Amino acid sequence: MSVGTSARHKEESAAMPENTKPPLSRRVQARVFKVANVPMRFILGLPVPTPLGRNLMLVFIIGRKTGKTYRQPLSYVRDGDALLTPGGGRWKLNLVSGTRVRIRLRGKDISATPELVSDVDEVRSLLATMAAGNPAAGFDRDGVARAVQYGFRVVRWHPDGSAG
Repeated sequence: MSVGTSARHKEESAAMPENTKPPLSRRVQARVFKVANVPMRFILGLPVPTPLGRNLMLVFIIGRKTGKTYRQPLSYVRDGDALLTPGGGRWKLNLVSGTRVRIRLRGKDISATPELVSDVDEVRSLLATMAAGNPAAGFDRDGVARAVQYGFRVVRWHPDGSAG
């Protein structure tokens, strides 16, 4: 783990209040996603475009502690040359600035560099862009500052070609 990565994790941990649990609805949602992600990984991992791939991509993330590769289905919206994804889960802690990540997008492998956006005003603006690009994605605009305080980020992916 790089020095910048551990400093970022300490910074995020310090910003989060201690002894807090997510609301029950978030814990239930996490369990539902855990089950639903199994078939999603299979479908999004196919080497052909699928209807699900219009709004979902599969990201191959290397665990910061285990070194194991995890496949994370994520919703995305295009914003110019970049891809925007909500970063509300713990998976984003494995992202290292400047390190390329393999993505399966519409049946093709590409590499992209993640940028974690934590500025509240910019997150609010990017969430509005994401909601316009994917009306099914609902965001609580009033709770953005609190969500960022608890670790929510928007990940702006900068694709840079084939992952090989």
